[in-house]
Amino acid sequence: MTAERRLMMVHAHPDDESSSTGATLARYVAEGAQVTLVTCTLGEEGEIHVPALAQLAAGQADQLGGVRLGEWERACAELGLTDRRFLGGAGHYRDSGMMGEESNKHPRAFWQADLEEAAQLCLEVMREVRPQVLVTYDDNGLYGHPDHIQAHRVAMRAAELAGEEGFGPERIYWTAMSHSYLQRTLEEFRGSPGNAFEGIERAEDLPFGLPDDKIDVHIAGTTYVARKRAALAAYPTQIPPNSPFVASEAGDWLAAEHFVLAHGAKTWDGWADDLFRS
Repeated sequence: MTAERRLMMVHAHPDDESSSTGATLARYVAEGAQVTLVTCTLGEEGEIHVPALAQLAAGQADQLGGVRLGEWERACAELGLTDRRFLGGAGHYRDSGMMGEESNKHPRAFWQADLEEAAQLCLEVMREVRPQVLVTYDDNGLYGHPDHIQAHRVAMRAAELAGEEGFGPERIYWTAMSHSYLQRTLEEFRGSPGNAFEGIERAEDLPFGLPDDKIDVHIAGTTYVARKRAALAAYPTQIPPNSPFVASEAGDWLAAEHFVLAHGAKTWDGWADDLFRS
């Protein structure tokens, strides 16, 4: 790779890359960094917000994965991502569904994947792109989804193996949400149709989120919020058109993306504004 800055992200399902890191991805692509996205499943167990496609659900025709693959391609194009891959190839691992569901036991479920085998697949990508910065989830997958947890385990194990071979990422970040911006999001969503957080008054009452002093990097992606919103709109099966994610004109909370430094030296105080900060 010839790009001076090389960033790799490991996400669990199509749309995760856009919802939690879309502005960050768009920024670094626009700035000329080599950006690689690895997505681990096709998202076969997701909800379907397009009534005409309802019979594609996992319990019926089980064809949602193919639709989400197409959505993923369009969303990545909106973000400018050209190096986008599925771990082991499209459909190699299956969406496991939410924790405790019967779908966790599917023989191809990512939750059932052999960690070393999956890490080797991730390591193959790392060998090729040699990322200086790796982004994935924390050890609880942000909110406990089994595929997010597994993506964390796979990415971290691959980074460990890469380090043993002498080319591990210099820094590893985990995605996060700060309490202050979650609070602003709650206020922005309040009263909106389809608000899953209706009735929750304080960010601290949510089962995820971190105090502001635990955040290491804040990407204020206001310049790229339109691209992030366009990428989210490319997922009609997952994000209904009345969702505040695509309908709201207020972009500040949507543009803000936060990260915790999990590996590497922190050389700054407070919030940095660059994953590659020296």
